Parts: sequence; C-alpha cells; structure tokens
Amino acid sequence: MTEDVLVSIKGMQVLEMNNEDEVEVVTSGKYFHKNGKHYISYEEVMEGMDGTIQNLIKVGADGMEVTKRGLTNVHMVFEKDKKNITYYETPFGNLMVGIAATNIDVKNDETNIDVTVNYALDVNYEHLADCTINMSIQSKDGGGFRLS
Repeated sequence: MTEDVLVSIKGMQVLEMNNEDEVEVVTSGKYFHKNGKHYISYEEVMEGMDGTIQNLIKVGADGMEVTKRGLTNVHMVFEKDKKNITYYETPFGNLMVGIAATNIDVKNDETNIDVTVNYALDVNYEHLADCTINMSIQSKDGGGFRLS
C-alpha cells in the first residue's frame, strides 16, 4: 500500500421508521501501517461552514477507531459485541453517542483495504439507527479505483 490513497466511505443508517439515509465521501488521503494497524488520514469540509475536520481512522484485527478534530470533535471506538460511549462535539452542540458494533470485517492486500462495520447507534441514550459503514482504501497508483 502506498502513502497516497483514495478513500471511499459509504454510510447507511436505517432509522426506526424504516427510513434509510445514505452518505458517501470520496477523497484523497494518507496511509501508513504501524504495529499491525492500518492508519488512514484525510481532511473533510462541511458544506456551508468555514474550517475543516481532520479525520484519522485506525483499523486493526480487534476493531476500528475514528477520531475527528476541528469543526467537530469525537473519538469513536468500534469493537465487536461491545458498546462504547463518547461525546460528539458539533458546531450545533454536544451529543452523547453510543456505538455497539455487531460485525467488523477487514480484508486487505498490497493495494486495497476494505472494511465493513455494522453497528447500533444511540444518541443521548436512545436507539437512533442501525448503521453500516463500508470503507475502501486504495493505493492511488494501484489503478482500477472502484466505488463500492
């Protein structure tokens, strides 16, 4: 895997009223591997707001962590069969977020890393949605960039 990567993150939320909400981000990022874990960093811009969000994703055999710094601040931990609670600071106020991962699947080779995470999302101690994150990290010079 090269340092320069293309990052595709697709998130799906199924709300209790059976409404689905899907968001996709495709951007360039940086990759490195250290102590058996994959690290991916990228910058995010929020539409209609000044400033950026610095994102760092850490993927290992035991789970995934997402850290956001800037306009929003949060450190989310995804561990299978474990519920983690954190504060999510946004420009509109703070939220108490609970993440209970039910499945984490990581596949990787020399030029690609594919991650799928299924989890239940609680906000302020109330179940909000069942969610899925599909993430694809690909070497920029590996060719054959695809969107999942």
